Amino acid sequence: MTQTIDRIAATLISEHRDGTRFHRLEGLDGLADAYRAQDAHVAGIIGDDRIAGYKIGLTSRRMQEMCGIDHPIAGSVFARRVLKSGAHLRLADYHHLGLEFETCVRLGRDLAPDGAPFTPESAGAAVDAVAAAIELVEDRNADYRALDCATLVADNSWNAGIVLGTFVPPPARLDEVVGVVRQDGAELTRGRGADALGHPFVPLAWLANHLAERGRGLRAGQVVMTGSIATTRFPAGTFGYRFEISGIGAVEVGGG
Repeated sequence: MTQTIDRIAATLISEHRDGTRFHRLEGLDGLADAYRAQDAHVAGIIGDDRIAGYKIGLTSRRMQEMCGIDHPIAGSVFARRVLKSGAHLRLADYHHLGLEFETCVRLGRDLAPDGAPFTPESAGAAVDAVAAAIELVEDRNADYRALDCATLVADNSWNAGIVLGTFVPPPARLDEVVGVVRQDGAELTRGRGADALGHPFVPLAWLANHLAERGRGLRAGQVVMTGSIATTRFPAGTFGYRFEISGIGAVEVGGG
């Protein structure tokens, strides 16, 4: 099985390099295998970088319906891929770039695996700040009508980076905040904090428990993307997006 996992990781690395369209990879026997392949994939591309945090995907009904998957997934965020608000992206640097609009949380203390099982309350108590954020998703022109969840997870859950606004103390009711997405000034869509599994701390607790099952934890200073509360946007040509969350702030990204 180790050889199979290593082969899948190597295939993912070469397919990203060659621009191969996303497709199902054979040999993954469930999500446990998929996360082992993700580990091997991440190890093969991280180099001398470090993991700055994690993304959680598919935490809203609209995103689960879009992808045909009924549970969250996780992936690693590399430090070199953490960008500041106002970042300018080159579409030519991606095979097919998607933008997802989320609340990002920052940990003020560790969530060690021996503290599991975590609840939204216990996980949320470790959060010292939140920010409006945009996840960069590389889906390699996937066919959303026939997604293979195991391959998606092995492909680091498609994370290609994050763009962060300014961190501020968490508002008292993070589930009630309203996030508005605008493109070139015009409102496109909006969502609520509760769209992320009822509250952003719910997916955070899911991630902490997911990592604990694998003997890992979250560390102070790491950031966690808690899942999109608006449908993914796929920019084409010159673009500019602004995502503003009430009581938290805004984040912007542009490019072409």
